[in-house]
Amino acid sequence: MAEVILRDLVKTYPGGTSRATDEVSLEIGDGEFMVLLGPSGCGKTTLLRMIAGLEMPDAGQVVIGDRDVTYAEPRNRNLSMVFQSYAVFPNKAVRDNIGFGLRMHGVHADEVARKVDWAADLLQLTPQLDRYPAKLSGGQRQRVAVARAIVMDADVLLMDEPLSNLDALLRLSFRAELKKLVEELGTTTVYVTHDQVEALSLGDRVAVMHEGQIIQCGPPTDVYDQPATEFVGGFLGSPPMNFLTGVVVDTDDGPRLDLGGQSLPVPAALSPHTGKPLKLGVRPEAIEVAHDGASVTGELQVLEPLGSSALLTTEVCGQTVKVSAPPAFRADPGGSLNLRLPDDACRWYDPETSLLLEVR
Repeated sequence: MAEVILRDLVKTYPGGTSRATDEVSLEIGDGEFMVLLGPSGCGKTTLLRMIAGLEMPDAGQVVIGDRDVTYAEPRNRNLSMVFQSYAVFPNKAVRDNIGFGLRMHGVHADEVARKVDWAADLLQLTPQLDRYPAKLSGGQRQRVAVARAIVMDADVLLMDEPLSNLDALLRLSFRAELKKLVEELGTTTVYVTHDQVEALSLGDRVAVMHEGQIIQCGPPTDVYDQPATEFVGGFLGSPPMNFLTGVVVDTDDGPRLDLGGQSLPVPAALSPHTGKPLKLGVRPEAIEVAHDGASVTGELQVLEPLGSSALLTTEVCGQTVKVSAPPAFRADPGGSLNLRLPDDACRWYDPETSLLLEVR
């Protein structure tokens, strides 16, 4: 195992108008499960490929353990990689697929057999060892790809959206298996995904990327609860964080956010923003439909029963607010709802910079 250190990595593709990665720096601890999360085109796969040696940076440094491997060949980095497309050999049985890399490295046949049996047992593939990929399900093929990677005893395990080709139920079950497996192995792992649920459930830390940069990096709960920017708050969550824009006004009761007909209290620490626009961010599940003590009144537009909850789309002073209500909640569209926004669930953002404002 080894730590991975990325220093000021820059990559621009020929003909590109912007950098795929823009001076990205990141330290990944020994044995840590790091998730690179972001939308398509944000640079996460490019970053992974530079760690793997499949792309060479225009500037910056990649260090694995105590070795600078920035321009080393992939085979000299002691890495294993699991690809999105499985990349299993259709003309080889599961046993031969798993042991392929070991044989290419000249490992003795007895040791290959031992490691293949170990990985197959760990990933519940023993009954399929003599089958060919065409006879396997998508989940089983992905297990084969993971098994082939872990038998190599690599310093770092790289995964590029390995669950994206599985259906929803398979993703759910395999995600839990993968988390358990990586915890047992203790291998430093870098995992790329655009799926926020995967990121939040798997990673020790999540690095959210946007336009070639890491916008925020931290434990999943911190990134979800304290989004550093509007982008992070709007990208994480299903539905994502609500944002209400207003102007801070001074009143006898202290500063308030004027939404245009209704207002909300603003922390005293933000009183210097009086007369300026401000954004309030709040998660849908934090908003309560209240009979008393309401913060604002909204008009119900749509009610969507989701089984475990009911998703309400409301309108507050012309702005859309999503509310996650109990599954038994019932109301008629067009009616008014009293909504309570707990102070400890409110996050405040500067509309000009989109950055989270510190409130103490």
